[in-house]
Amino acid sequence: MRRALTIIAIVIVLAGTGTAAYFYFFVNTASVVVAPAGSVDLPIAGQGASSPVEEFGTTTVTTNTSPTPPPRLVKISAGPVVPGEMVVNSDGESSASPSTSLGTGETIVSYIERQSGNVYSYSVRTGTLTRISNRTIPGIQSAVWLPDASGVFVRYLSGADFSTTNTYALRTDGSDGFFLPQNLSDIAVSSTGVLTLSSGVNGSVASLARTDGTHASQIFSTPLSSLRVAFAGKNQYLAYTKPSATLPGAAFLVDGAGYFSRVAGPRNGLVAKASHSGKWLLVSYADAGGAMQMELANVATGEKIPLPIASIADKCVWTADDSTIYCGVPMNPPQGSRYPDDWYRGTVSFTDRIWKIQVTGRYAQFILDFSKETKESLDVEAPAVDSLDTVLVFTNKNDGSLWGYSL
Repeated sequence: MRRALTIIAIVIVLAGTGTAAYFYFFVNTASVVVAPAGSVDLPIAGQGASSPVEEFGTTTVTTNTSPTPPPRLVKISAGPVVPGEMVVNSDGESSASPSTSLGTGETIVSYIERQSGNVYSYSVRTGTLTRISNRTIPGIQSAVWLPDASGVFVRYLSGADFSTTNTYALRTDGSDGFFLPQNLSDIAVSSTGVLTLSSGVNGSVASLARTDGTHASQIFSTPLSSLRVAFAGKNQYLAYTKPSATLPGAAFLVDGAGYFSRVAGPRNGLVAKASHSGKWLLVSYADAGGAMQMELANVATGEKIPLPIASIADKCVWTADDSTIYCGVPMNPPQGSRYPDDWYRGTVSFTDRIWKIQVTGRYAQFILDFSKETKESLDVEAPAVDSLDTVLVFTNKNDGSLWGYSL
């Protein structure tokens, strides 16, 4: 009898132990929580985006389940990046300075990492960073993108003494690119072709080729040897003398027949930026005292409109419809410096604010004080805006980092 009771007690203990083990290892297992759609957030200003992707074609996502809305100012890349980024909407349209469309309502920022030469694509909506090209081209100085995002023209120095300037067409799909002629002094790109400038002691020659580099033909020549060029609407080009604080410069529009017509200058330190249609010209220069000034030039009427804010035209960008200009405007720029020379050389840096110039309404509106959003000092360089005017991106000249601001 006692033996039977002992056996029953052992069975009860074993059964209890098994039941407890079941509840411990299975019933109390932690549940998996899936983040709801739309919870992917942008990185907070000052923290940077996700780390660069290590494997080709993969993505990383920064996730934030906080109900707070994403910040308007974000640090896309801690940098440094190559000046000359591109912002493109999901419909494939862009403003001036590539990408792939990732879905309805998407806005993509594409840029080149300076250290490796790899191309990255950043989704504004999801905060996703993707490496789309792993071709290594170190030492890239500048980048000019094709509007359809299929490629980018990069310029870099080579040779034993780095005296040779190479221009290479890098395809973002990984296919082979091609070289343009060496030692070009400037290059501009549009949907219609590639504008190249060769300069020497005898002057400058500009040529226009297809975006694949073929069918190049000369469009104008000039005895001026120090020029910068850009597209300025259909069958029209902008050419202006390289800026110098100590020499008067001028800006010209050049038609398809190669005829020059001066639209601005002579002004010391002149820098010009044409609107997309070529109807307007934003001009910056240094006055008699060396202070920065800006004005708008109406190409058709010749009217010059002084602006109430002062910056360097290279710190500004036109919107696609010619109606608006966004500029990085320095706060208390150092006195006694030579502008824009010292800024280009890097001997002077700025702490900027963002201003909006409304061309049709003829007013300037302050829209962003960086000091209110981040502790970093931002000096706007190579700004770009998408065709729908939703996102402004720029490089911080102080450290080469890339930033975006939702307009």
